[in-house]
Amino acid sequence: MNLSNLKPAAGSTKTAKRIGRGQGSGMGGTATRGHKGAKSRSGYSRKRGFEGGQMPLQRRVPKFGFKNINRIEYHAINIETLQTLADAKALTVFTLETFVEAGFVSSHELVKILGKGTLTSKLDVSANAFSASAIKAIEAAGGTATVC
Repeated sequence: MNLSNLKPAAGSTKTAKRIGRGQGSGMGGTATRGHKGAKSRSGYSRKRGFEGGQMPLQRRVPKFGFKNINRIEYHAINIETLQTLADAKALTVFTLETFVEAGFVSSHELVKILGKGTLTSKLDVSANAFSASAIKAIEAAGGTATVC
């Protein structure tokens, strides 16, 4: 055995179809494309979503709703979360940096404090927004709520 008589294993390779090379090949004439129609023509490429002329699904299904481009997305943090964090780390001042360090939000997110839970310690909280119940609870505990 040498390089001049190497061959692939029997049955492991197939010869390529020679399409459109005359009637003797069995694949001449229409070149396996069938008779007439768009798919038989040169340059044919099916458009995305094309369903053979039937009204496409994307156009059949009704559209509704809208995306408000002016929407401001806040990450909500409840006052009960502030209380557990204050107990665990002995904090009294909460700023946006505190929430980032604690892992509640990333540095580019906006924070809104909500009023779920009870607050027992006096906290000074600074955030992008507050609910009315959160402000009431923080001030009732003797703290301050500052919008930054």
